[in-house]
Amino acid sequence: MGATPFTERILRAKLPKGFDKPTDMKYDGTKDPQEHLTAFEARMNLEGAADAVRCRAFPVTLAGPAIKWFNALPNGSIANFHDVARKFMAQFTTRITKAKHPISLLGVTQKQEESTRKYLDRFNDECLTVDGLTDSVTSLCLTNGLMNEDFRKHLTTKPVWTMHEIQNVAKDYINNEEVSQVVAANKRQHANTQHGNSAPRHNPTPKENQWDHPRPTNRPPRIGKFSNYTPLTAPITEIYHQIADRGIIPKARQLKERTGGNKTLYCDYHRGYGHKTQDCFNLKDALEQAIRDGKLPEFTKIIREPRRTERDKS
Repeated sequence: MGATPFTERILRAKLPKGFDKPTDMKYDGTKDPQEHLTAFEARMNLEGAADAVRCRAFPVTLAGPAIKWFNALPNGSIANFHDVARKFMAQFTTRITKAKHPISLLGVTQKQEESTRKYLDRFNDECLTVDGLTDSVTSLCLTNGLMNEDFRKHLTTKPVWTMHEIQNVAKDYINNEEVSQVVAANKRQHANTQHGNSAPRHNPTPKENQWDHPRPTNRPPRIGKFSNYTPLTAPITEIYHQIADRGIIPKARQLKERTGGNKTLYCDYHRGYGHKTQDCFNLKDALEQAIRDGKLPEFTKIIREPRRTERDKS
């Protein structure tokens, strides 16, 4: 038998019948050793493994510099799993992830143009890296970083909130915020349409090559047939690619090829050049109709706004 750091007692121990060796767990010395050790012990507890079995199974989880270190340990220097754990932690102690102090959360503030939903997601992610976090510190830091004034005022009505309570309260403010954004966008679109209708039309001077020199036009911008569109959970291009072959929306007529057309403006829905997929009003209308028909619930955000009536087609 070759050199080994295990004592005779450990080497003589037999693995239980049906023992599942942890070959799927690998540690190469580049990550937190405490996380690896904790996961290994949880696995061994599940297996009901004895001390000697744990010792024999642990080297199977090592790779690269870690297994080289283990093989270089002095003969007979490991008599039990406590020895393994102690030597392992001492060797890779510099790789232990340093937990952040709770005060670091004061630096997590809502950015300009950042939605409350995204800010809360980012704040929650940061909380996972902090040790010894209390509800009082969490609610204080979150309130400090909020730019949503109504939400912030509500949080000051109670001295301490748990994160679970904050998440429940946040739903209403996030929904209100997103509804306001949709309404504002619709108003801007309506204002642009009105402005386009009032603009005088001018007959352009003929050009030698009309494809190279497009005629200027003061036509109002193209808008969809709905006055209100349901907020989506993904870009329309991504949604279209996922449902294109499911027969949920009607197929569009292919765009005619134009000489000298812009080859960067391609629409997947129309299968031709002329505009980009994300700017396609026909696709937006088709998706909205499918949503209103209850065919795409997985791509819609639930907001509290009454459905608006469909505008009559002109």
